[in-house]
Amino acid sequence: MKKEVWMHSSRNFSRIIYPLLFLLLGLANFQPVSGSVTREDYVRAESLLPQNINKLIFKMSVEPHWIENSDCFWYKNETRDGKEFIFVDPSLNLKKPAFDHLRLAASLSLTLGKAFHHQKLPFEKFEFIKEMTAIAFEIEKERWVCDLKSYVLRKEEELKKPAEDELPSPDGKWAAFVKEHNLFVRPLPEGEAIQLTEDGEPYYDYGDRTEGNTSFISDRLSGKKLPPVAAWSPDSKKLITHKLDERKVKELYLLQSVPRDGSARPLLHAYKYPMPGDENLPLVELVIFDIEKRSRIAVNYEKEQVTFRTPLEDKYVWWSKDSQRIYYIYTERAEKALRLVEIDASTGEAREVLREEGKTHVEVSLLLSNPPNVRDVGRGEELIWFSQRDGWAHLYLYDLKEGKLKNRITEGPWVVFEILHVDETNRYVYFVGMGREEGRDPYYRHLYRVRLDGSKLELLTPEDADHHLVFSPSGKFFLDTYSRLDKPPLSVLRSAQGKIIRILEEADMGLLFEMGWKYPERFKAKAEDGTTDIYGMIVFPTKFDPQKKYPLIDAIYPGPQIIRTPISLNPFLLDWLWEPQALAELGFVVVTIDGRGTPFRSKAFHDFAYQNFKDGGALQDHVAVLRQLSSTRPYIDLERVGIYGHSGGGFASARAILLYPDFYKVAVSSAGNHDQRGYNAGWGEKYLGLLEGGNYDDQINARLAPNLKGKLLLACGDMDDNVHPALTLQLVDALIKANKDFDLLVLPNANHGFDSALPYFTRKKWDYFVRNLLGEEPPQGYRIKGEN
Repeated sequence: MKKEVWMHSSRNFSRIIYPLLFLLLGLANFQPVSGSVTREDYVRAESLLPQNINKLIFKMSVEPHWIENSDCFWYKNETRDGKEFIFVDPSLNLKKPAFDHLRLAASLSLTLGKAFHHQKLPFEKFEFIKEMTAIAFEIEKERWVCDLKSYVLRKEEELKKPAEDELPSPDGKWAAFVKEHNLFVRPLPEGEAIQLTEDGEPYYDYGDRTEGNTSFISDRLSGKKLPPVAAWSPDSKKLITHKLDERKVKELYLLQSVPRDGSARPLLHAYKYPMPGDENLPLVELVIFDIEKRSRIAVNYEKEQVTFRTPLEDKYVWWSKDSQRIYYIYTERAEKALRLVEIDASTGEAREVLREEGKTHVEVSLLLSNPPNVRDVGRGEELIWFSQRDGWAHLYLYDLKEGKLKNRITEGPWVVFEILHVDETNRYVYFVGMGREEGRDPYYRHLYRVRLDGSKLELLTPEDADHHLVFSPSGKFFLDTYSRLDKPPLSVLRSAQGKIIRILEEADMGLLFEMGWKYPERFKAKAEDGTTDIYGMIVFPTKFDPQKKYPLIDAIYPGPQIIRTPISLNPFLLDWLWEPQALAELGFVVVTIDGRGTPFRSKAFHDFAYQNFKDGGALQDHVAVLRQLSSTRPYIDLERVGIYGHSGGGFASARAILLYPDFYKVAVSSAGNHDQRGYNAGWGEKYLGLLEGGNYDDQINARLAPNLKGKLLLACGDMDDNVHPALTLQLVDALIKANKDFDLLVLPNANHGFDSALPYFTRKKWDYFVRNLLGEEPPQGYRIKGEN
């Protein structure tokens, strides 16, 4: 009996001890990343920063420049040897050099008296003129014309083109501009200006932008000149603009401690900046001007309260194709209701066509910066309207005369992202959709078309990838650049029916692979609730060794207006991929995660963030996902986790180390809006609702200051006219009162993007993670190019 017990016990012992031994032996093979981080590592990391990556990747996309009113276009290719200009005629399936590069280089060399290489011509763009028998371009602000038969060059006298602060009419005969708060037009190319208004005054003026537009002081200090906020009618006979009233809006102040003129006395800059709960927001009233009659037509509709952009800036105001009507999406405060208004362009009379409202923010596009997914059809008979009323983003067809719903155009558990083209003759709408194709990444964009009655839905881009799409002016063709995180971009020309006419360019990423670069890993995991699918990206260093242990860094941006993770190698998302890649080069694995509360999924998924900033952008999802990743990827060291982010990401990264002090050990938080009460009214009121009592209190980062355990670097620019530096200093004050150790970097003269100080901040961020998360000493005094 004793023998049997012993044998039984020994079997149990074997079952326990042998797996443990194997586990320990296996763990012995996973060595922490060690060895000093060298200057060469920093050089390699710098080469992968967004501003440098174009030296390593080529032919990543095709950006068409349409020629006159045709579907023909030219585009520029960046190659390993230089640049080339390509001409395409879609109707003839023709692709060829836009001109003879060798002959032009020879002619330039002879005419200008210095050598030019045919792959390094001294201009980045040109235009076809004289029925495509010549091209014109600028070299050092001088305009040159080259005859494409003889390649003889001729310098033209300076053309009197519209100035930067002028808005030309569609027919090129007029330019509108603002002077001393009033609106003027002048004939082109030259002629006496005509004053259209005389009652403009400071803070109650025509065609201006709000001072709370997130870049007002930066634009003013840079001398940037902007055209008036206005829209010409298609026939160039009328112009609509707004009169903007900011007289009662409260002021905000920036103190420029290091004036650019070298003086010692700091300069105070004041600007109007509305915040949540303010009684007075900027007011917009629309005004129409008839240029031929020199008359003003008042729009008979109530003024709109706006925050950081006006409806004209957001493309929420547009003309009908026949120039007879104007359509206007009026946004009620806190964005829980929208109204579509039709305006008679001759009388200014306005009528409300339809109203959309919801319990949370109501949107007409899934992407904050996109124009609304709304189109008038015919001569004011019908309207395509975008709505998330059923929990998903879809299109609906309305009778414009009656304001009544005719039919749904799209439906299902997927989303319409963007309308690209409406074929009114055949009654098709072409749109970008996401999440419809079963078994595919729900963030991949595909092109579809469907009849306006909701029938004959067709997928036009069948490849399992993300598609970046541009339609030709006629709508007969479109350009499609598609890729994934593990598939380089391929640019093709397609017919409107989706048929590939020809391949235009295949991306060249060979130099990256020669460096040892590896594709990022696109992953799917579960949110903290255990059921919701969450997507993200893992970025590896080029010297990645799966047998080593790597510190993990969470690169965060919480939305709610955009996702953080790039879904492809789309060159238009350079910062989102290559900035984490550069950091990974120093010996880290970097992860991005799009938790609940971000857009492009269901309305419920997005609304997770509504009145829920206390979670810092679903930080519980980040923690849950990182734990899942570490359980299947032994190279991740979950004892060394860092996080960083900028702006909303600055808020979230600071909140992460305060909310989860035992999980996140190091955080770098830059330009963070640490308290939405002190940020732009439009942002807070859209995502948190109107400020009422203490309903914003639970999102204030300063209240979590006593929780700090790890290493925290806070950074801000003292001239940030988007997220005021006071929000960082208020968190600093709370940390001091809690007797916490932290680090602070204030960048003089830096705005929200940190301007010329960005390279310095990037290096300080690298140093901070190398020193505090990797446990190494960074190379001293490394200078990233671009620093002052």
